[in-house]
Amino acid sequence: MVQSFRSQGHGELARIGVAVCHGFTGSPVSMQGWSDYLADAGFAVNMPLLAGHGTTWQELSKTPWEDWYRDFEAAYLELAARCDTVFVAGMSMGGALALRVAALHPVAGVAVVNPGLTFSDPKAKYAGMLKFVVKSVPAIGNDMKAQGISEGAYPRTPIAAVHQLAQLFENTIELLPRVTAPTLVFRSTVDHVVPDSSVEVIKGKLGAAELQIIPLENSYHVATMDHDAPLIFSQSVDFFRRNHHAI
Repeated sequence: MVQSFRSQGHGELARIGVAVCHGFTGSPVSMQGWSDYLADAGFAVNMPLLAGHGTTWQELSKTPWEDWYRDFEAAYLELAARCDTVFVAGMSMGGALALRVAALHPVAGVAVVNPGLTFSDPKAKYAGMLKFVVKSVPAIGNDMKAQGISEGAYPRTPIAAVHQLAQLFENTIELLPRVTAPTLVFRSTVDHVVPDSSVEVIKGKLGAAELQIIPLENSYHVATMDHDAPLIFSQSVDFFRRNHHAI
């Protein structure tokens, strides 16, 4: 069963929180390894299951993007109520949601993996019309170099949800200049889901004075479950430790 995840934190890092967000059509499965690593290190962790996810793609097709954001913002706020410092982390669409939270709240830093803000398929811009003709298309999940692993994504991608995703991207891009917290981006050199233009948008519009981009040479899109996962986990912990007084 796909579930959310919470850890209270322990030791010297217990008052530092990390809100973690999975991606579009995916589930917390894709981020469980990272969340476990952070929790084992001592951080307080909150990883929600976003609305419309972990059920059916038909359910996702009826879910507005504001509900995805609401669920992740609530995870951040829960940590902010009991921690001295809170970071946000996400993959793919979860990266967009993390950046949006960072634009609207005083986070200490942002760590994202292959964040999505643009589409590789030009037809995505017409999703608002196509959703009335085509209900779904083949899944975009499990883009990993490692074999025999599943992120628990839906077998189909609902076009109505792609339309919502496009609206989330547009809204978040407008807010990027308001993100002033240090930002760490892990970017796979080969990604069959999110195009390089997403990172270019971040580089061009982010308001943060500190932006670090770490290339992932041995992973595809779902890098948190791929060969470079240990690098993501260890480098993010170093980043969080380095910036927990950033606010």
